[in-house]
Amino acid sequence: MKRPEKKLILESGEEFTGVGFGSGEPRVCEVVFNTSVVGYQEIISDPCYAGKFVVMTYPLIGNYGITNEDNESRTPAIGGLIVRECCDTPSNFRAAKTLEEELEEHGIPCLSGIDTRLLTKIIRKGNKPMGAIVDATMPKEAALALIASTSRPKDLVRSVSCKKRWVTRTSNHRFHVVAADCGIKHSVIHALNNRGCNVTIVPFNTPAKDIMAYSPDGVLLSDGPGAATEVPEIPALFAEIKGRVPVLGLGLGMEAIGLEYGAKLSDMGCGVHGDHPVRELASGRINIAVLGQSHCFKTVEGTTLSPTHTAVPEGYVLGFENVKDKVLGVQFHPESGPGPYDNISLFDRFIKMMEDNSNA
Repeated sequence: MKRPEKKLILESGEEFTGVGFGSGEPRVCEVVFNTSVVGYQEIISDPCYAGKFVVMTYPLIGNYGITNEDNESRTPAIGGLIVRECCDTPSNFRAAKTLEEELEEHGIPCLSGIDTRLLTKIIRKGNKPMGAIVDATMPKEAALALIASTSRPKDLVRSVSCKKRWVTRTSNHRFHVVAADCGIKHSVIHALNNRGCNVTIVPFNTPAKDIMAYSPDGVLLSDGPGAATEVPEIPALFAEIKGRVPVLGLGLGMEAIGLEYGAKLSDMGCGVHGDHPVRELASGRINIAVLGQSHCFKTVEGTTLSPTHTAVPEGYVLGFENVKDKVLGVQFHPESGPGPYDNISLFDRFIKMMEDNSNA
């Protein structure tokens, strides 16, 4: 099948022409790059990438197809995908469809056949540039005008959060966790189910009194798109439940916790997306973690938080805790679907926090 010519135009004027598939409509999004070698399906279905074009630095994408069981959300919210080469003949006995079929089904534009190395270098120099995937015949001036007329979305959590409560149960459960859904990944829910937790997922703006009415053993503040400064409901929610039950914050959820304790959130420019070394301070061990962040805490000095993980070699804070308040937060993905699993034990720490709290 002959694919149509498409191009990506950045707001700074650079042009990349290739072939397109998926949605044929022109689209403008923020452009980021991801250095993961595997896990393109999890990236496409990760709500954290809502409204973003993701450039995959690994050159061949789609070679193991799409497997229905591995989706991180019910409906992908990613803005678009940009790859060097898209494989439309996957080799995987579990594959249910091709990457191209998945993107077409959900109306997600994709551009392939461009120099993703050069594009990545340009993104690294900028501060989350905006770009447009358009038909190759569109004049550059028209595409730049389209970009200029499109504002950066600021309410992405609302678009990916569930609208009504839903529940996942496991046999012989020991604990009940309520998760505030800022864009929760299914693998996070599975990790808790596998450790004996029933999980009630509620909209991100659910009042604290309603969450506590479920009598949870613990509360999860999930990751999600954007920064916690754009979602004041989450820091406010944490302020009301702090110290009452154990709380685990992931990604945006960690940011909300840090803001409530008075830590300052810094913009990271192009951000860090993909595998990255992380130092676990208690053991000194360096693990590989999956990051997907555009903001960070350079330090938590001056707060009552204690760092537990830092980025290598940069040194900014990737994890913290407050033992007295029964709080744990990490900026990376401990569930790390499809891997690595170096940090999966963080869920065991959360379980231990709930055990200790129930026995207190």
